[in-house]
Amino acid sequence: MKNIAPTVLPLFSAIDPNHILAQVKDFIAKANTVIAKICKTPTPSWDTVLQPLEDLTTQEAMLWGPIHHLNSVVSTPALRAAYDEALPLWTDYHNAISQNAILCKLIAQIKESPAFETLNKAQKAVITHTLRDFHLSGVDLSDDKKELYRHISEQLATLSSKFGANVLDATKAYTRALHHEEELSGLPTWLIAETKKKKQDLPVLTLATPIYSAVMQFADHRPLREDMYVAYVTRASDVGPFAGEWDNGPIMKEILKLRNELAALLSFENYAQLSLTSKMATSTEEVLAFLNALAEKAVPLAKKEMAELKTFAKEQSGLSKLQPWDLAYYSEKLRLKKYAYSSEELRAYFPLPKVLTGLFALLEKLFSIQLLSQEKFDRWHEDALLYQVQNKDGHLHGYLYLDLYARPGKQQGAWADQCIPRYRDSAGLLHLPITFVVCNFSRPGNDTPSLLTHNDVMTLFHEFGHALHYLLTEIDEPSVSGTNGVAWDAVEFPSQLMENWCWCEEVLTSISGHYQTGQTLPKALYEKLLASKYYHCGLDLVRQLEFSLFDFHIHLQYNGQNSKWIQTALDNVRKQVAVTPIPSYNRFQNSFTHIFDGGYDAGYYSYKWAEVLSADAFQRFEQEGLYNGTLGQEFKDKILSRGGSEDAMDLFVSFMGRKPQIDALLMSLGIKIKPL
Repeated sequence: MKNIAPTVLPLFSAIDPNHILAQVKDFIAKANTVIAKICKTPTPSWDTVLQPLEDLTTQEAMLWGPIHHLNSVVSTPALRAAYDEALPLWTDYHNAISQNAILCKLIAQIKESPAFETLNKAQKAVITHTLRDFHLSGVDLSDDKKELYRHISEQLATLSSKFGANVLDATKAYTRALHHEEELSGLPTWLIAETKKKKQDLPVLTLATPIYSAVMQFADHRPLREDMYVAYVTRASDVGPFAGEWDNGPIMKEILKLRNELAALLSFENYAQLSLTSKMATSTEEVLAFLNALAEKAVPLAKKEMAELKTFAKEQSGLSKLQPWDLAYYSEKLRLKKYAYSSEELRAYFPLPKVLTGLFALLEKLFSIQLLSQEKFDRWHEDALLYQVQNKDGHLHGYLYLDLYARPGKQQGAWADQCIPRYRDSAGLLHLPITFVVCNFSRPGNDTPSLLTHNDVMTLFHEFGHALHYLLTEIDEPSVSGTNGVAWDAVEFPSQLMENWCWCEEVLTSISGHYQTGQTLPKALYEKLLASKYYHCGLDLVRQLEFSLFDFHIHLQYNGQNSKWIQTALDNVRKQVAVTPIPSYNRFQNSFTHIFDGGYDAGYYSYKWAEVLSADAFQRFEQEGLYNGTLGQEFKDKILSRGGSEDAMDLFVSFMGRKPQIDALLMSLGIKIKPL
């Protein structure tokens, strides 16, 4: 590969909250000068209009990408204040560009000119997407409505950031000390060790994901499980231990109101319709038909699974009524009875370093890439790792940062994000992508490495699927490289696909090694795990359908209702698909960051939509070889490398030879259904 620019990794330690606002203002001022010059060009072309705009996109990423990342993984009051202060400036800057009628006209002239046909697919896609986004950003509106659009966009950016900050603060605020011996019963030794206070040798629980999940699964002390459950499901709400302190209720109402106003400005009936303009799904009816078809098959199965769990809990403990804080606990007990293994037993075989080594080996088999550890680099935290990603022949793809352990000040969950996209600048130099993968696994102990559950392993593989999409792109135009420009409901396709290998014996053998003995996962234990693959898949599916239907309905049906309507909408969805007990104080929606601060608004269904694509595509690997490097190369060439340069459905068809079928998903869940 020729003309590769030297990679300049971000200097995270040099980011000073006191200077962020000035840096953003300086960038925007210089960018506006460039845009003013573009608007005066007498001969609009790719080189005179689009290339300078693409350069600005990447220059912005180089400044804001590391700052955005730090705000997610090492949040401090000073950093958050600076971030929130700069956010409206970015929103205003982007709105000014996307509502610039002169720019829109110039780009339209390029598309209508004979020169358009001489451009490559990626460049054509950039122009097509940019013109679409101009119209979706109000370029056709009157001046007063443009101003209203900008005002709404700025408010939405601020409110979304505040929503996420409230969830982070509410999660971080809760602690529960274990004063009594009976409260320790059933808890894994790693959890007790991880949560002991330094001075008092007293376990103190938090709502960090690995700790909360372990308590709900293994704590024999029922009041402890209840306390933790109540604290978790009331975060950032009007009830619970911190009632009203970080209440996201008013913020949710305002976000929905503003999104609806934005959609109306652009002549859409609702925000869900607006959202679908950048997705594979073509109508709201299609999305609802898809979700309802899944619900039709999943609910009966979930009810059957729930009835079995109730019977088991009554037989085991005499429980006449199963409460929400009992579900994970008795589900784990029932798993142990049915399949003779516990998730904690599996954890011992999945020390994180071994899992990473095995995952890297799989990526080498499938995609002929190597991840080489880098020792010297600027870290934002001691947990951070860095890898150089290259082909076996030394062809460099980019760089990957990992930040895998839970800690205070770090957002919960797991995600992959792009720091710098792959792009070729106006001087012809190619800049390689830089990517983050962030998780919240349990921290290593004094004598033990971080030990992963099988679900943790799947999470890691999932996020690496996103990272591959960023890193293996061969598209030089940043607006459509990596996942940029990819239909939102297809973004999860590669990540969902990677999860499938977590059930394959050869992969599990390669990523496992008991942290004490080094023994790989025994075949007998693997067979038990495989036998349990469909365990409670109905309950899991209806839970995801609850999230998806709630998200879609509130964006489809909102029309100025009061704040209580959000809870009512969720209650109505639960009447359709929920089969587990849910107390009236449950405020799940108040911490639903995916749709209020994560970009999945009216698009949470994408997880299941993309799972159809992944389950269908994985059938090719099952038929032609799970470790077939030729097939892996084909997936890389036809999906991962293409970014948003081509239509997502066209890319899927190019790989599979046909459109996706829902059968594969339901078969992968142990459910049979006729094609829609």
